[in-house]
Amino acid sequence: MKTKSKVLLVEDDQNLGDILNEYLNVKGYETSLARNGMEGFELFKEKDYDFCILDVMMPIQDGFTLAKEIRKIDKNVPIIFLTAKSMKEDKIEGFQIGADDYMTKPFTMEELLLRMQAIERRVNQGGLKKLNNTYEVGIIHFDYDKQTLTVNGSDEAQKLTSKENELLKMLCANVNDVLDRSDALKQVWGDDSYFNSRSMDVYITKLRKYLKPDENIEIVNVHGKGFKLMVHG
Repeated sequence: MKTKSKVLLVEDDQNLGDILNEYLNVKGYETSLARNGMEGFELFKEKDYDFCILDVMMPIQDGFTLAKEIRKIDKNVPIIFLTAKSMKEDKIEGFQIGADDYMTKPFTMEELLLRMQAIERRVNQGGLKKLNNTYEVGIIHFDYDKQTLTVNGSDEAQKLTSKENELLKMLCANVNDVLDRSDALKQVWGDDSYFNSRSMDVYITKLRKYLKPDENIEIVNVHGKGFKLMVHG
């Protein structure tokens, strides 16, 4: 049985939010609905999402601010903005933040679904395939829930510590892009002190060793910024 893709839907219009939520569930997605940006970010931190659909104009925290917070943790999760405005400046800001698409209300449910499917096809053509909490990194299978790494064709799994697990998930979420050192430290260790920074370097060395079976994978240091998980080929 195919695992459902998880969608974070953040929409303050109760009518539209409920309709979209029901439509996506019927179409085979597992949808979490939030009514404002702050509530949406709390949900994002709790669960591993495959897609984010964010309204722009919302109370408490708007969609652009929420997207910036999400991008600190995951630079690659697809984001579609929904807006009642069609101003060019808004679209430019949305794409600068890292949006994959932008839809102006009113729109049809079918168009939203087609755009989501097009983005999913594009994402799955990259060097890393992801569904829910599992990642295919080259020939290595990473299961976040089980905290294991398995080389394809092997029966033996490498068990990860909780910090190795969290750090690798963040690297995978930012594959072929820079994972900011400070963001990773705050997310995994709680703060970016010197001591924790040195500790993270030790964990990076361990992860490099675990990923060694695939010569197309490397974790590179980006001086002054952080780390980058590279998947070649």
